[in-house]
Amino acid sequence: MTAAPLRPVSNWNLPNALTVARILAVPVFGWLLVRHDGQVPAQRWWATAVFVAAILTDRIDGDLARRYGQITNFGKVADPIADKALTGMALVGLSLIGEMPWWITTLILVREWGITVLRFVVIRHGVMPAGRGGKLKTTLQALALGMFSAPLWTMPFESAWRFAAWAVLWVAVLVTVVTGIDYVIKALTLRQTSPRAELKRTRRATEAARRAREAAQRARDATRREDTT
Repeated sequence: MTAAPLRPVSNWNLPNALTVARILAVPVFGWLLVRHDGQVPAQRWWATAVFVAAILTDRIDGDLARRYGQITNFGKVADPIADKALTGMALVGLSLIGEMPWWITTLILVREWGITVLRFVVIRHGVMPAGRGGKLKTTLQALALGMFSAPLWTMPFESAWRFAAWAVLWVAVLVTVVTGIDYVIKALTLRQTSPRAELKRTRRATEAARRAREAAQRARDATRREDTT
């Protein structure tokens, strides 16, 4: 008896709905964050709430998709886009209202999108999975951005909160740079050690050997012609 074919997973599921909701939350969060130059505490708290809720959906949709077998190609593409959009909006928005230096925003964005492009460049050789360092980087970035999104000047012990926010941010920047370098090294190694790379080296070696044999044969033929003359 042949087994029944597996039914394809529908894109209409809860994990994908949460991913789409996270994407839709990006402009809402950005508007709340930068409106009135971020000087209205109530709006900043709402922006923080939207950011935290969106970050939580990132963890929830992945867990649900794996637990109930609802992993789809749409989710694989949309989920990292939603993450990058939310993080990017937070970085740019915080820099626009003067909460975060532009060089930090630029550094993190270049790293994030650069690694994304790098993944696509080497995808023919294999998939680079997210490591523990990447997950730690994401957690630290989310924590730092959430803290800076809040109106810290309205909180008791403001200086202590700002110190904590900056401490988390500096650690996040350090981990972001270190993991970025690690991904580049892994990508270069993958290009050299993947089955595709090995096959290309084998083909080049075979082609070089064939050309060498042909050159040797031509040399022998030329020697025979000289001997006969």
